Amino acid sequence: MFGTANRLLRVATSSLARSDARGDGGLVSLALAGAVLAEIALCGIIIARIAYTEIDWVAYMQEVKGFLDGERNYLNLRGDTGPLVYPAGFVYAYSLLYWVTDRGEDIFTAQYIFMGVYVSLMVMVLSIYRRAGSGAMPLWSILLVCTSRRVHSIFVLRLFNDGVAMWLLYGAVYLFLLNRWRLGCVSYSLAVGVKMNILLFAPGLLLLLVQANGVGGAAVCLSICAGVQLLLGAPFLLHHPVAYLSRSFELGRVFKFEWTVNFKFLTEEAFVSPGLSIALLALTLAVLALFASKWLRSAREVETFSASDLRAGEGAGGATGGAVNARLHPEYVVKTLFVSNFIGIVFCRSLHYQFYSWYYHTLPFLLWQTGLPVALRLVVLCGVEVGFNVFPATALSSGVLQVCHVAILAGLWVSPVVVKRKVATPAAAKRQ
Repeated sequence: MFGTANRLLRVATSSLARSDARGDGGLVSLALAGAVLAEIALCGIIIARIAYTEIDWVAYMQEVKGFLDGERNYLNLRGDTGPLVYPAGFVYAYSLLYWVTDRGEDIFTAQYIFMGVYVSLMVMVLSIYRRAGSGAMPLWSILLVCTSRRVHSIFVLRLFNDGVAMWLLYGAVYLFLLNRWRLGCVSYSLAVGVKMNILLFAPGLLLLLVQANGVGGAAVCLSICAGVQLLLGAPFLLHHPVAYLSRSFELGRVFKFEWTVNFKFLTEEAFVSPGLSIALLALTLAVLALFASKWLRSAREVETFSASDLRAGEGAGGATGGAVNARLHPEYVVKTLFVSNFIGIVFCRSLHYQFYSWYYHTLPFLLWQTGLPVALRLVVLCGVEVGFNVFPATALSSGVLQVCHVAILAGLWVSPVVVKRKVATPAAAKRQ
């Protein structure tokens, strides 16, 4: 345990120290590295003192056992909680865990593995904040990403696959900040291969790919994403393609009312009705369109980015295959991705407790992008946390959660979008 902790701390210190190349001083890096060390200690205490809670781990192990036994028909892969409904990346990740944890029996080892996932995710998140938010956020507000009771539970006491998917997602975001768009797309697509919620980032990512790489470069990045999905799904696509696609990317699934966190103020009949699903989808698309129009208006104000660049892929590296590209400001990249995801969260068909990990670590950044008073930002953050800690959820807790969501969304809508760009050198572009 202590050897692992030391290695994680060294990685954290090294990663955060590299951010100091921007000249912000070593004190901030020291504070963030201290936060990571505190997380290591806290996770160790949680594992030692609080009982593990079985929810989906056994079912995960049952599902991947079928794959390890040679089954390639997704319709035949199932566990105690029902059929397997996650893409192939999940199968491979949890097959590895099945092997490492003695067929899923060694829960203690699994918890420490997820502790490593959580701590390394925190290193990535803090590094993202350091690059994108430190200029606009006080240090103490960045450290709010470490304060959620529910999120700690999701990772080290529940062992949900959401944590694995978000680990890959934040790795992709960090690569995008380094202007490594193609490698970032590999990590992003791997995350989609673990759980489909990562597609909530897709609208924002598509915009960024075009802005940073031109149409041609964006097409290359999208082909990389598609190629990763084909490789992940190949063992199933080659044998039972319809079963794989219909089960792993099932879009019409109806969730159980008893588990919803965000809509307990509705009746069960209203919750399961097709009308609610259609209305939420329409609202999602409408709000995405509104934010996209605002983003594009801001982008047109930047001299190095024009409609002709989009059409021809010139000036942003599209026509030349990405040899020279425009480097987007880290704050703009992160805001675009986080807002895209958050819009999907606000109008999500149903949020379960583990889904909190989909966006909790983005909340301090998003709140500090709004014009809300600092005290109100903290109230809103606490309101979201309370919404995910009331069990079972009530009409009041769901109402508080949704009011907080709407407050954040409204604050983001009225906040300015600043697109700062500089043209990367050919040598920098080649590193993609």
